[in-house]
Formats: sequence, structure tokens, C-alpha cells
Amino acid sequence: PSTAVCRGPEAPPYSARTLVWIAPMPHWLVIDLEATTAEGGWPLEEMEIIEIGATLVAAADARELDHFQRFVRPVRRPLLTHFCRDLTHISQANVDGAAHLNTVWEAFERWLAQHRPRLAGWASWGDYDRRQLEQEWRQHGLTSQLSEVPHVNLKQRFGEVRQLPRPVGLNAALQLAGMSFQGQQHRALEDARNTARLLPLVLPVEH
Repeated sequence: PSTAVCRGPEAPPYSARTLVWIAPMPHWLVIDLEATTAEGGWPLEEMEIIEIGATLVAAADARELDHFQRFVRPVRRPLLTHFCRDLTHISQANVDGAAHLNTVWEAFERWLAQHRPRLAGWASWGDYDRRQLEQEWRQHGLTSQLSEVPHVNLKQRFGEVRQLPRPVGLNAALQLAGMSFQGQQHRALEDARNTARLLPLVLPVEH
């Protein structure tokens, strides 16, 4: 049988039967938050986000495609405790010079919109980040495209895949996977990037 061939001013001269449409690989977003706290910890209701870190990665190999990082100025307790500054390495000047969450979240949503069509879901290490975000969305009357895609608790999923007796911290999980933490711990973007390294070991690859 003959082979149909594309011809025309806008069509390249190749066989139409060789055209194959390949579906784009899905992307995952990994988010980590840093929040106000003190020694001994605060209840979730008293904490406020002071840094957002997000890395967009390819689902197959966790290769970073884009990232987002912003400091956030807290409202209820604008002065960071000494414990919080030491833990996160976030200075008072960092948050004093930052915008409030409403402005930062608007910037995040604009950034996220360009990636939304290929976003399969978002993940975090543990459930804290999801709960903190949902709390502050309610408090500030915010909406998010994140509510339209599934959330995965990678800490829980890692424990299930490895059949661990109880969930472990990010550092321990990396060590179990033969990795070590890269960068500064307890900074949002660095924590998100290290969490994303475990993604291919936890989530099935979609083809």
C-alpha cells in the first residue's frame, strides 16, 4: 500500500503514517513551609508561614523543572523567636522585608498557573504543610489551584513502601535510600528539593 505524505507550504515532507503523538509526562510539585514557632513548639493555630519553598519536578526522575521561594511577613507575631531564627536560619530582616501572605500567595498562584495543565498532584513530607496552608487559606480568604489536584503525604507513603514500623523523618528516609541531605536543613526550598529526591522511590511512574 502507498504511504500518505504531507505536502503544502506549512507541512514538512514526512510520511503522515510516521506521526506519533506522545503524551507529556506528568509533573509533581513538592512544597515545604517554614513557620513561626518557639522551643517546645506551638499549636498549629498559632503558627504562621514565614517561608514557602516549592520545586516542580518531572515525575519519572524528580528532575527539577522550576522552583518558587519567598519569605512571608507574619502578622500576629511579627518578631521571630530566637529558637525560630536558629532553627530555620531565617533572620528578622528576611521577614521584615517580605510581603504578607496575601501578596506572596498571589505571586505563587501566578507561578503555578503556567504549570497547572501538566500537574499530577502535590506532595509534602508529612501532613503539616497541607494543614498549615489550608488553615491560612481560610484565615485570609484565599483560594488555590492546589485544591484541584491530589495531595500525597510522602512521609506516610515512604513508610508504607518500605514497610517501616513507624514513619521516619526526612533525614532518616534519605539515609535509608542511600542518600544524604543536600544544603541547609529547615529552609523551605532546600527541604522541598530533598523531599523531591525521594519521589521516584515512593510514587509509581505514570506513562
